[in-house]
Amino acid sequence: MKDVTPVVDGWNLRLPGDFRGAGTGEDGREKVTAAVPGCVHTDLLAAGLLADPFLDRNELDAAWVGRTDWTYETVLPPHATTHERSDLVFDGLDTVAEITLGGSVLGRTRNMHRSYRFDVTGELPGTGVPLTVAFTSAYTEAERVRSLVGDRPNAYPEPFQFIRKMACSFGWDWGPTLVTAGIWKPVRLEHWSTARLARVTPLVTVTDGTGRVEARVELERTAAGAERPLTVRLRVGGTVTETVVPAGADRAAAVAEIAAPDLWWPHGYGEQPLYDCEVTLLDAQARGPAAELDRWQRRIGFRTVTLDTSPDEHGTAFTLVVNGTPVFARGVNWIPDDALPTRIDAARYRRRLEQAAAAGVDLVRVWGGGIYESDDFYVACDELGLLVWQDFLFACAAYPEEQPLRSEIEAEARENVSRLAAHPSLALWNGNNENLWGFRDWEWEEALAGDSWGEGYYLGLLARIVAETDPTRPYWAGSPWSGSWDHHPNDPRHGTAHSWEVWNRVDYTAYLDDVPRFVAEFGWQAPPAYATARRALSDDPLTPDSPGMLHHQKAGDGNGKLARGLAHHFPVPADFDTWHYLTQVNQVRAIATGIEHWRSHWPVCAGTVVWQLNDCWPVTSWAAIDGDERPKPLYHELKRLYADRLITVQPRPEGLVAALVNQTAQDWTGTAVLCRVAVDGAVLAEVRLPFTAAPRTVARIALPAEVLPAAGSGKELLTVRVGDERAFWFPVRDKDFGYPEPSWDVDVAVRPDGRAAVTVTARTLLRDLLLQADRLGPEAGADRGLTTLLPGESVTITVSGWDRPSPDAAAAALSCVNAAVRDGGAGTGPRATSSHPG
Repeated sequence: MKDVTPVVDGWNLRLPGDFRGAGTGEDGREKVTAAVPGCVHTDLLAAGLLADPFLDRNELDAAWVGRTDWTYETVLPPHATTHERSDLVFDGLDTVAEITLGGSVLGRTRNMHRSYRFDVTGELPGTGVPLTVAFTSAYTEAERVRSLVGDRPNAYPEPFQFIRKMACSFGWDWGPTLVTAGIWKPVRLEHWSTARLARVTPLVTVTDGTGRVEARVELERTAAGAERPLTVRLRVGGTVTETVVPAGADRAAAVAEIAAPDLWWPHGYGEQPLYDCEVTLLDAQARGPAAELDRWQRRIGFRTVTLDTSPDEHGTAFTLVVNGTPVFARGVNWIPDDALPTRIDAARYRRRLEQAAAAGVDLVRVWGGGIYESDDFYVACDELGLLVWQDFLFACAAYPEEQPLRSEIEAEARENVSRLAAHPSLALWNGNNENLWGFRDWEWEEALAGDSWGEGYYLGLLARIVAETDPTRPYWAGSPWSGSWDHHPNDPRHGTAHSWEVWNRVDYTAYLDDVPRFVAEFGWQAPPAYATARRALSDDPLTPDSPGMLHHQKAGDGNGKLARGLAHHFPVPADFDTWHYLTQVNQVRAIATGIEHWRSHWPVCAGTVVWQLNDCWPVTSWAAIDGDERPKPLYHELKRLYADRLITVQPRPEGLVAALVNQTAQDWTGTAVLCRVAVDGAVLAEVRLPFTAAPRTVARIALPAEVLPAAGSGKELLTVRVGDERAFWFPVRDKDFGYPEPSWDVDVAVRPDGRAAVTVTARTLLRDLLLQADRLGPEAGADRGLTTLLPGESVTITVSGWDRPSPDAAAAALSCVNAAVRDGGAGTGPRATSSHPG
């Protein structure tokens, strides 16, 4: 059996010659202890030689790290082995490296997104042998390649498309510029004989109720094992099959069939049963334990996934179909969860993805400017039922198709398509992010003057690799992409669309102007939680345009867009607290406007993928969960927007309708209670209408005239209630509505588990009441976001991590739109509260 030895201990990072303040090695060079896996930034941080680049404007002081060459070194311990072959394996090197063992160069690398294997047979004597990994600055390599192939346009002034590295290392409109280097994935020695499993790609299908696993196996043999017959044993659950591999052959396919397997379903559609899948390579001429040469193990799930792109009267569909069931994708975009991705562990992936599932998300799009995530990410998605839309790693730039990049891209794509094939959560491969659109609309075509820019990857190479390596999954050339050059790449009537006129140029009410077939990106910014901003920034006072806040706003004219977005709906905020609250409200309102509208048009629109779920550092961004892992109000709103059943009031050509969205497998039958309500809570008119929404459909109820508020009224609103769920419709924008001075009572009770139950009872209409729990203490968190109450109604908010619960403290952390509008933006609520200890 193969013998595996991790190479974890004894690593040092050699520092530049003029560096001072670290330990000195035997060669007189200064060095610090290095963590592997890890990166230069994390090693320097651990040694106290780099200020945290996430704080204040320290990012600028860390820029030199990315432009410096670095060397990692260790000594491989003696290791006696009787195996024929020894390999040194790097699962990931970031990015341009020369590997030297005992003074001999093993090889060079220039791709963060693939693994490398070096034959070191005979290079490991009985004494320790020095191993050195010398990294060249990614800037140096990118600029070298650019000089070879010629410049290409991109969306950011950094050369990220000339090197196969995480593009957002070079900065993005939500991320810092921290150009990393290091041994970012595990290193190991593998000692083996006869043959090994070089690659296993399990193709899992279901036909007529029978599950089938075809394990495609690629082998590597030693010279002595070249002519030996081998056996591949495939076990799926309790089913075992064996396949003979003739002498000299380096490929095989083992097949197992499972009668009536339990199907894997997306979150909200069914369960996620997983089956153990094991491939064992055996020496056919050996007996007993010596026969086993290598083993590969994963868990798989049986399901079918197809992409419906049928033309219809609305254009061209883009609908994921799982196990024959069309799915409205309730999605979020995913970026690397840390700008220094080696700090993301399995527990962090699990926390974030559990948050997604708890919000009703059933699809996560891994965006093309990041990384192919670790197996921990996809395992969590398998277990939670989160479909994965996986971008190939191309984003917002024209990518050269010449060498040395082309061969690296092909190797990277083949490795990762095979690596991820076992995961039932993986539903779609996507060729790129915004590059086909960029070629058409961002003035690239003229600038390129006929030079290559990536089209051959997206419409040729990558499609072929997916078809050859894993034909069980659909491939789409890009996002946005209409399916062919016959239509504009971002034509909402065809394929996938990105909606960025909203936010960049127009108000979020413009979401109502069209019905895309699938909205793969849309979003609206808001700052991070107050406690996150306060931890990361020392600005005094903290204002929207204080130095730290501006540095942690990476979007072009980001604060200007926030201000113009607020101006459509609210008075100008007079202080930071009001600005912070209202920008959170506006983010929620924007996303709600889009999702409610598009879900009400199912099945014409078959998915919304919010930009974005997560942040990689403390920043003002489009995220629902900020860089300190604190949920914003948007996160809580997603629970309502992505619930299996949603009530929304929508304009239609014939007038207002109540849309009752039913994404369950059962009929939704009930009575909708429609009320016209005065601002003081008086019910002016009420109509009760029975309805039935069939499974996976939308029922629409025309609203009778008697429940419609007068056009332009600032004194009336509409409510639609079904059971405990309710939707509101206000006929005018907030700054034109006659909100009463807010008043409420607060009661706080401490539960046996230590959490506090904060009950707020409205004395007046309260619009978008929010308890900002992190203002009670940095560790405090609430289970609810924005809540609208009519007079006499109550809501109970559960707060965890609060050391000293009290009604007065809770009241001081409450905000609502009423106060922000009535006071001309000066204050959001605490001065207008009444608190009682209960």
